Amino acid sequence: MQPTVATIGFFDGVHMGHEHLIRQVSEIAVIRHMEAAVVTFPVHPRQVLQPDFRPQLLTTSEEKLTLLQHYIPRNAEEKAELLRDNRPFLDRCIMMEFTPEVARLTAREFMLRLRDEYDVRILVTGYDHRFGHNRSEGFKEYAAYGEELGMEVIRAQAYLHNKQLISSSYIRQLITEGDMEKAGVFLGADYFLQGTVVGGHHVGRSLGYPTANLRINSPLKLVPADGVYAVQVQIDHEPGHHIGMMNIGHRPTLDNGSDRSIEVHILDFTGNLYGHHLLLRFASRIRPEQKFDTLDTLTRQLAKDAATVREML
Repeated sequence: MQPTVATIGFFDGVHMGHEHLIRQVSEIAVIRHMEAAVVTFPVHPRQVLQPDFRPQLLTTSEEKLTLLQHYIPRNAEEKAELLRDNRPFLDRCIMMEFTPEVARLTAREFMLRLRDEYDVRILVTGYDHRFGHNRSEGFKEYAAYGEELGMEVIRAQAYLHNKQLISSSYIRQLITEGDMEKAGVFLGADYFLQGTVVGGHHVGRSLGYPTANLRINSPLKLVPADGVYAVQVQIDHEPGHHIGMMNIGHRPTLDNGSDRSIEVHILDFTGNLYGHHLLLRFASRIRPEQKFDTLDTLTRQLAKDAATVREML
């Protein structure tokens, strides 16, 4: 390990607020001739502290690491290009297991571990981030511990958009309300779900709109609000994408009961998708889910939805 500037966080979604924080870390690393790093965790810390806690994640651990990896240059030439363009970068991502032992550490003990195990010389803390088992402590105490341990502690600037703090919690709120356009802006990319196609009721096929029913890879992944969405669909990690209309909800016209389904009709696609992997990127919510009096009325609405998706995507 080289002398390091680091910040700590769960980094759910790796959104624009996180990029703002990573930029501050990388700028300090360049000035101080150190390496830039983030320290994060594979599971949400509250899952360790409260075993029955079920987080609604913007990204799974694997998805989060993939997004963070985009900030890590593959070689010296790529890093030089990032520096020349003044773009944020990381030299490494430290994935720390959050165990009951770690949860019991005081803030000072946690900082000591960062210093001794990862050579963290400068710690950049989120403007309101707290760590250590005593959450009553804050930046003032962290700075005092840092002075004792030979670690400089710097408070990061918050990322605001029109006076709104951009955070994982705020983006979750947007997604649960179905506002996918605004969520995509603050994520820096369209929100996405991944899963496997499983058997369904085959009603869509009889209406002329066969659907692929999706079983999400992770039960902890946040599913957007019920409704009909315009989406881009990638099949089995193949290059390129298809366009589709997705329904999330209880299919009230078909008396689906309490079962919540996630199904997508891929426009202009023929073939068997059972068992295949789909990645779905949300462009926009077309309308809320609604109950129709007859299947004919539903079919006419599906035709309008398909036309809307074609125009949009």
